[in-house]
Amino acid sequence: MGTTVDPVTDVDPRYGESGAGPRPWAEAQELLAAAPLSWVSTVRPDGRPHVTPLLTVWRNGALHFSTGAAERKARNLEGNPEVVLTTGGNRWDEGLDIVVEGTAERVRDRDELAALARAWEEKYGPEWHVELTDDGFADPYGTALVFRVRPRRAFGFAKAPASQTRWRFPEG
Repeated sequence: MGTTVDPVTDVDPRYGESGAGPRPWAEAQELLAAAPLSWVSTVRPDGRPHVTPLLTVWRNGALHFSTGAAERKARNLEGNPEVVLTTGGNRWDEGLDIVVEGTAERVRDRDELAALARAWEEKYGPEWHVELTDDGFADPYGTALVFRVRPRRAFGFAKAPASQTRWRFPEG
């Protein structure tokens, strides 16, 4: 379930309580895997941001999401594949919020798409059973494209004690 490389981990003391240490990447991965909902931020062709909630699956060190080929986020990704995915809670006094920065890449390998379809159904239940198409997942409106985002950089915003952990991954 984890990444194949350990990130460089540090804490920015400007954004936390004195003495608050870094949170382990393993904890962040567990939260990413269990998150019932995430938010993806993309960039519109005119430079304005676009943010929308979606379901994600953490697999082989990457977050995966799907979107209809005609949806705004899919069209945004055609011009700029850089994304930010966020998840966490809406409490100020407990928990850990995670922000993942990376590049969205289309998943096209049929075996990987089949494994991801199983992972979605395992995580979200039988109502999220999908059939494969040549381009991704079948959905009522056509095809849902599937994307993978390997973290390039991630942040963990902890509360109680407050801290900001940064995880940086080797490029490549």
